[in-house]
Amino acid sequence: MDWRNLPRSGGGVQRGGGGGLPGGGLAVGGGIGGLIIALIAMFFGVDPSVVLGGNQAPPAQTQPQTQPGAAGETEEYEFLDRILGSTNEVWSGVFQQAGRTYTKPVLVSYRGSVPTACGQGTSAVGPFYCPLDNKIYMDTAFFNQMDRQLGGGGDFAYSYVIAHEVGHHVQNELGIADQVTRAQQGARTQAEANSYGVRLELQADCFAGVWGNQVADLANLTQEDVREAVNTAAAIGDDTLQRQSQGRVVPDSFTHGSSEQRVNWFMTGFKSGDPNKCDTFSQEYNQL
Repeated sequence: MDWRNLPRSGGGVQRGGGGGLPGGGLAVGGGIGGLIIALIAMFFGVDPSVVLGGNQAPPAQTQPQTQPGAAGETEEYEFLDRILGSTNEVWSGVFQQAGRTYTKPVLVSYRGSVPTACGQGTSAVGPFYCPLDNKIYMDTAFFNQMDRQLGGGGDFAYSYVIAHEVGHHVQNELGIADQVTRAQQGARTQAEANSYGVRLELQADCFAGVWGNQVADLANLTQEDVREAVNTAAAIGDDTLQRQSQGRVVPDSFTHGSSEQRVNWFMTGFKSGDPNKCDTFSQEYNQL
């Protein structure tokens, strides 16, 4: 993947401050929050304190430093900046075609912990999107975990993680996340509430695939690059993670979808390049 061919974000990546107590987590509301937070610590997703309707006052904010093109800029920073910049370009174009304006998110790169409008973010939570401040938070040490445990990593796999979180921002912009929150609050069972979360996550996977399709030529993507993302999608399926952690699979407790579902929806977006193909909400749940 020639990610250096991708456009810059124009200052959309910020460096977040560290501090706080390691090993903490985001505060969550009642209902199914306990189950979500236990799983989200293992992989990435939208912030549970907001998706599940949790209420908490925003913490005091630090001011991350934005350093586009700064002397001594790290390769890691440039990578994040160019991936975010390319997602901005893709989704701005999609929104413009629909007669809408896309609000570009900010990506905060941090190590250890960072205050957010959704609570204290820590490395234990993994990458997440906070709709209260339109920011994606990423402890880049997560890439090391991907290398060791979650599909083997690789540049396009890392990009898939970022594009998935941007997909949650797109859902927030379109009002989809709010609809899911209301549906979860009105669910009769925990399994039903979980099913709405699965649809949200699979759509974000599909949106990540749409981005991949749109930048494939510019980034000179190869079959090996695509395989990296597919390996990661498979490694973070609920069934795979449950089998590894507890030795059995409980489909009713899924929150992000099975390995097969995650791969299928990412590839749906990647093959089509069309966000209209990413409607995970109109299908029967057992046919996702």
